[in-house]
Amino acid sequence: MTSVLESIRVLDFGRYIAGPYCAALLADMGAEVIRIEKRDGSEDRTLIPVMHEADGTPGAGALFLQMNRNKKGLTLDPAHPQGREVVKRLIKTADVVVVNLPPQTLRHLGLDWESVHAINPRTVLTTASAFGSGGPYEERLGFDGVAQAMAGAVYMSGMPEQPVRAAASWVDFGTASLAAFGTMAALFAREKTGRGQHVEGALLRTAVTFMSQTLVEQAVLKKDRVATLNRGQTAGPSDIFKCKDGWITILVNGNPLFKRIAKLMGEEAWLTDPRFATDEARGDNGERLSERCAKWCAARTVAQALAELEKAKVPAGPILSPQQLLDDPHVKAANYFAKAAYPGLKTPAPIPATPVTLSETPGTVRTPPPTLGQHTDEILTGLGLTKADIEDLRASGAV
Repeated sequence: MTSVLESIRVLDFGRYIAGPYCAALLADMGAEVIRIEKRDGSEDRTLIPVMHEADGTPGAGALFLQMNRNKKGLTLDPAHPQGREVVKRLIKTADVVVVNLPPQTLRHLGLDWESVHAINPRTVLTTASAFGSGGPYEERLGFDGVAQAMAGAVYMSGMPEQPVRAAASWVDFGTASLAAFGTMAALFAREKTGRGQHVEGALLRTAVTFMSQTLVEQAVLKKDRVATLNRGQTAGPSDIFKCKDGWITILVNGNPLFKRIAKLMGEEAWLTDPRFATDEARGDNGERLSERCAKWCAARTVAQALAELEKAKVPAGPILSPQQLLDDPHVKAANYFAKAAYPGLKTPAPIPATPVTLSETPGTVRTPPPTLGQHTDEILTGLGLTKADIEDLRASGAV
């Protein structure tokens, strides 16, 4: 076996991250993924542009390059009457359909579960929306930041007077990853049943899952916690500290690690102090622990502090800028990034490789993202359409 999903065809109607990254992960594992977008290009194609056309208009964006490696490109309007017929022909050949749109839009485009299942009972439909189906918000639009805000993550970041949203789109990427997991499980189930099923992801559901420890504690104990910037509240010391020439983070959980850092700080008295007897107690009294660690870090450079922490086997790391991360020797040696070439880019762009490795059948980045409609003729011909048929579809505005 060369690839886990060899011979699996995926139709990717996704936009931005949740749908496209799910499909990208499937593509990394060997699936044939067809990205379907508007005739003039979808709005996510030029987001955060890393190149510009000759006339100065934005070209391919950083998001597009990452989301669409290993995919083929087809332009198609699924709302066009003739486009709908092409969609049906595509679904008849598809093992998976991925789309991140609200339920009402899915029904309008004929990409809802009932429609897809009627066309091809073996097809797995994987959808992602802001809130999922079944509740009063199911038709609402929303992005990653909305789910962060509603799940309590923004409330618990920053300070009470200034909530902070994370710069990383962790809700989108988490939803995409879980959707890919669900899709793989549905394909595995199909081997036994012969039937596809509907896999549904939701941004808020993902965010709630990632915030679960705080939510469970609140439901049971009513702690009513508020944000304390970078200082952890359930163990300690857990904070970000300034050294002579930069910043580091130290994260301590559990008694064994606490004993190590107490010895390193010369604070063995902590080990008999009831304020620091448990993780819970250390979280409640974390301000005192952070004050001592701050003094210790202030007397050292980043390199000195990290070397001593590493020797003591205490988890810690530097606060890196994006460029410092790109230059990091471990990141380079462990091949965290793959190179993506694209017409007009002066040099191939580094894009994060498949974030989980398999020893026998690893995911790989094999081909760059497609140019707009690059494989339209190839894909339509494979559906049995003639050159004249394709010309008619183009003239009508369907593709």
